[in-house]
Amino acid sequence: MIVRLGYVAMSVLVKNASPSQTMTAANFVKIADREAAVRKLERIAADNIRNTLRLLKHNRAYDIKIYRCSSRLIPLLGHELLKEWDPLPALAADFAELGRYAKQHGMRLSFHPEHYTVLSTPRHNVLESSLADLERHVAMLEAMGLKLSANCNIHIGGTYGNKPAARARFIERFAALPERIARSITLENDDKTFNALETLEVCETVGAPMVLDLHHHEVNNAGEAAEALWPRIQATWENAFPFQMEGGRLPPKIHASSPKSDAEPRSHADYVDAAKLLRFLRAIAPMTPCLDVMLEAKQKDAALLRLMEDVQREPGVSLLTQASFEI
Repeated sequence: MIVRLGYVAMSVLVKNASPSQTMTAANFVKIADREAAVRKLERIAADNIRNTLRLLKHNRAYDIKIYRCSSRLIPLLGHELLKEWDPLPALAADFAELGRYAKQHGMRLSFHPEHYTVLSTPRHNVLESSLADLERHVAMLEAMGLKLSANCNIHIGGTYGNKPAARARFIERFAALPERIARSITLENDDKTFNALETLEVCETVGAPMVLDLHHHEVNNAGEAAEALWPRIQATWENAFPFQMEGGRLPPKIHASSPKSDAEPRSHADYVDAAKLLRFLRAIAPMTPCLDVMLEAKQKDAALLRLMEDVQREPGVSLLTQASFEI
């Protein structure tokens, strides 16, 4: 099995390249000229996109093909102060350049909308803002020229005191999504509410691929081993992408991180425990040709490089590039 590693949004190795620079709403309203204030937001957003491109060039130098973009590329996007604002025309060239670079170098990009983007909510206003947020994320992927290879990963959401009702709401609302949004979504198991088995069942119902989060599964499960669920999880990817894309079939993706401490088991550590991750990878290797692993470690790309150092000391592991190996 070929394993490719990626990281989330920020680099700890590249300085002064934040893709999440922002402006507060308070500072926005202090600018008397609204048009000037909006132009400033667009300049910040363009800088964030260009910094993302800088990070992709950094990733290319280290053979890193998997990367999650910041959901805060465009500051105040969706804020009630800017309900009619559409920044995409002003940012079209920057987004297009970013997408071209990713496609040229075979990079797999994704988004993970914020935790308040939930389809299981019983509140109409929260649902409306969640749908709008998904629309904005998909629009950014489209502006990059990325369609089937890039995804928006979300959780099912809260239970609101009644998990079956929340599950039913999610399924109903997912079915009502525009096709261009629904086909971009992957679902991830949660560390407190919908566990891996419950998330898998929803994925099978709505036809969405499942992103297995190993850390979340460790702290929230129904007693089943992650590898026992894997054949069904892998099938959600095969069913969602039953065709060969350029460069081959889109590999399944998982999330990997380690607990910060026994006292804070849900928090992410700086680095990833290689031995624990490899136990899972060895268990699924015979049935999985390729796998992409998004590392959710505090040390970002430095954690990825540390993990590569650690896995090369393990038996049965062959390094392929600076960010991939075969097991």
